[in-house]
Amino acid sequence: MSMERAARFALFLGLWLVLADGWSGLGFGLLAAALATWASVRLMPGRMGLHPIPALRLIGRTAAQTLLAGTDIARRALDPRLPLRPGMVAHATALPEGMARDGFTALASLAPGALPAGTEGDVVMVHALDTRLPVAADLAATEALYAQAQHG
Repeated sequence: MSMERAARFALFLGLWLVLADGWSGLGFGLLAAALATWASVRLMPGRMGLHPIPALRLIGRTAAQTLLAGTDIARRALDPRLPLRPGMVAHATALPEGMARDGFTALASLAPGALPAGTEGDVVMVHALDTRLPVAADLAATEALYAQAQHG
């Protein structure tokens, strides 16, 4: 298996693990990742432009953030005081409009407690359940890893 195909497989498997919320259904995840890799090679035979090590870092960060944020939201939901401070957070992005920015906002939408709600020029507006959290800093770190995964 080439490095390109291995990177695609790792990306699709990582996405499965994030969406499946862990290791449950790993057999289906392996099958889905293999089929997605096959389809992506057929539909986009050229280089995807993903660099394996940064892509794996991005997958790891996304999985860790999802787990931590999900735990935080569950804790808040069970707290009778429901300590939330919802609001909009602006994230200035360096990503160009189009597929790169759309991919980043899709990735950012996986994190519980923060939902991209549109763009205004080069600013991605994100609805956050608690604006006291470092939402903008987390988005900047995720964007940096996302850019590294694409460009190396």
